[in-house]
Order: sequence, then C-alpha cells, then structure tokens
Amino acid sequence: MSGQNYFHSVTLDREKCHGCINCVKRCPTEAIRVRGGKAEITTARCIDCGECIRICPHHAKKASFDPLSILERYRYTVALPAPALYGQFNNLEDPNLLLAALLRMGFDRIFEVARAAELVSDATRKYMQRPDLIKPVISSACPAVLRLIRVRFPELIPNILPLHAPMEIAARMAKTEAARETGLPPQEIGAIFISPCPAKVTASKMLLGGGKSAVDGVLAIREVYPLLASLMSKVESTELTQAGRMGISWGSSGGEAAAVLRERYLAADGIENVISVLENLEDEKFYGLDFVELNACPGGCVGGVLNVENPYIAKVKLKQIRRYSPVSCNRLPDEDLQPYRWEEPLSYEPVLELDSNLSVAMEKLQRMRKIESRLYGLDCGSCGAPSCKALAEDVVRGIASEEACIFKLRDEVHTLAQGLNRLAQYMPQAPAKEEEP
Repeated sequence: MSGQNYFHSVTLDREKCHGCINCVKRCPTEAIRVRGGKAEITTARCIDCGECIRICPHHAKKASFDPLSILERYRYTVALPAPALYGQFNNLEDPNLLLAALLRMGFDRIFEVARAAELVSDATRKYMQRPDLIKPVISSACPAVLRLIRVRFPELIPNILPLHAPMEIAARMAKTEAARETGLPPQEIGAIFISPCPAKVTASKMLLGGGKSAVDGVLAIREVYPLLASLMSKVESTELTQAGRMGISWGSSGGEAAAVLRERYLAADGIENVISVLENLEDEKFYGLDFVELNACPGGCVGGVLNVENPYIAKVKLKQIRRYSPVSCNRLPDEDLQPYRWEEPLSYEPVLELDSNLSVAMEKLQRMRKIESRLYGLDCGSCGAPSCKALAEDVVRGIASEEACIFKLRDEVHTLAQGLNRLAQYMPQAPAKEEEP
C-alpha cells in the first residue's frame, strides 16, 4: 500500500488556519509545513494520530467521520462501542444502561469491542508461547503507532504482534452472528464502530494487516455522547454486557499489557513517550521485556481527540466500572489463531527516504548536512519547517530554499545594506543647489 493512496481522517480547514507553527512542532512524522501563511499536510507522512487536532488553537484541524444517519443505509445495524466510551459518563456503575441507550438510539444489536479485546488478549497469550518469538512483542492495537513504526522504525516491524485489533475482530464476529440470527446477507448488516480517535477511522478505511475492514462506519464518541446521556435516564438495566474487567481495561493505558499476564511488560502512552520507547527499542536499550503496549494518545484510548472527558478522569471512571465486573467473560474456543491473524504482513513505507537509490540518497544526505551547517540550529520554526534539519531536507527535495530561514535572510539583507553603504561612499556628490535671493 503506497503512502500517497492512504485515506486520511485528519483534515485541514485552510480558512481557519492562522499559519502558527504549533502543529508543525508537534507532528511526530514532520508531515506538516507552513507555506504562504497556511499549514500544509504531506499525506504520505501523516499517521492520523490526531496530535495536530489536539494542539491547534484555531480548530483548523479536524477529523472526518460518519454522521448518525449512516444507520439508515442498512437493514440491520450493530453498535461496536469502544471500551473508552464507558469512561465518558458520570456515575456509570452499570454498563448495561449505556448499552440499552445504544439500542434506544437506533441500533438493533450490540457487540462490545471489550468482548473482542478479551479474545484478542487470549490469542496474544497463546501467540506469546511460540518458541521462535521475537521479543519484545509490540502491540498492534493502536493504528497510529503501527503507521509510525511503518514509516519511521522499520527495523521493529518483525516485533509487531500480527493480530488484528479488537475493533476489527468485533466487526467480523458481529456481522457473522447477526447474519446467522437474522438470515440477512452481510452487505445489509452495518457494523458501526463508536470511536475515540481519528486513527481508528482511518483503520476502518485502510486496514493494515490485510484486506477490507469489516467496519462499515465510524461514529465519533463526542457526537453521540449528548444523545446517549439523555437516553440513559430513560432506559432500564437489562443484562446486555458480555465483557469483563480485562476487556474494559483496554480503554486506558496498561490494560492490554496487563491482560497478557506477563510480568515483564512496558506500557507507554502519548506520542512523544511512544517515540522515545521506540527509539530505545531500536537501540536495544531495553532488556528482558516480553511485551510492549504503545498508545499514541495520552492515557490510552481515553485520551483520543474524539472523546469528551479528560483522559485521566475517564481512566478513573473505567476503574469504578471494573469493580463490579468479572475478570474476563471470553476465551478462545480452540487453539486456532488464524481468525485473528493478519492476512498480509506489515511492510515498510519509505516515505522518509531521500531517494530509492542508495548512492543518490547518500549524496543528498551530504548536501543536506552542508545546508544544515549553514543554518543557525535554532529550530525556531519561523521558516515553516519544524527544525533546521527539516528545512535542509526540504531544500534538498526542492520544495523550499535556504532563504526561508529568516535569520539567513536577515544576514543577506544586512550584507546588502553594507554593500550599498560602501557604494554610496564612492558615488559623486551632487552639487548643492544655490539658494535663491
């Protein structure tokens, strides 16, 4: 899959963009530049992490997702609520109220992603027993992290857990069960995921790991929250939940890793922390780790930009819900992991390479270093690039010039002014005009 063919849920509203460099500085793959007073997103580099949405003070970045009217496209609809959804509501001690509200909202059936998460956890535990395992195993649950590794840390691709995320497993199982019970063909059954982040919107359109996603639509948590909050007071608790503590815990950082039941694990959240961990893994600075869980959003999925609640408060709410839940309600029926495995291996996406030809790339790298040495190393961002190194790379790629650096331009103007002053010293003076009597 070529980077330029990606569907992207993160979009830019140029009318709202003020040309500040907040997003430029925060983008983990340096996919954003400011040119002509407006931000520009290099789609091949974008991993849809949503960090630019989180940081933009003018709301110029936004995520695309489906409207609630998508339910009307299908004869039968199944809601796939993310575990993070449970952490958005105050005093929600009974998840059944939330699930009943989803049915009242218009869905015909519920399939909790937390239920699929418990199955993926069980599959992970079985996969971890392989004798040829490359450790540490890196979680494949966060699609933004997968894309980050794919473009920036290709040496770690063999470490990635080759299992589909719970969202995808939930959609496949939900459609199979609904088709069996209703007799409807799968194309008339809509599996609708309720998402905390834009990366999962992208994953539903461009599935990493093979084939077409079984997710038919994605609603944002923040869009359905007001309606669900109003409906929850109008429904009665009915036994609908089929997930336990282990599955609900996937909604916050550390939940997936703890469910692996290995003591030697690491869980990191927030894109900067994720990058730091990946750099250390690449440099082999961690020893004895079995499993690494990485979430691009702070706090895990509860920190996604499509949520409404503060991620750390939402994390506490998830803990309160888990108190009354069994440890786990779902196990694999057999040892066969094939239904959970990727159909295609993850491949390296060389969008950060200077050139596909190694000798040409090395020549460009040398030019880049020379250009960078002529810059000031301030990484101020005034040129529209995140750093002097990035500007040097843009110059080599032919999409910018060194004069974009305001300090270099200042020096050139100063040199020109000095030259004009010296020239003026040698210019003949015009005779003074005689004053009229």
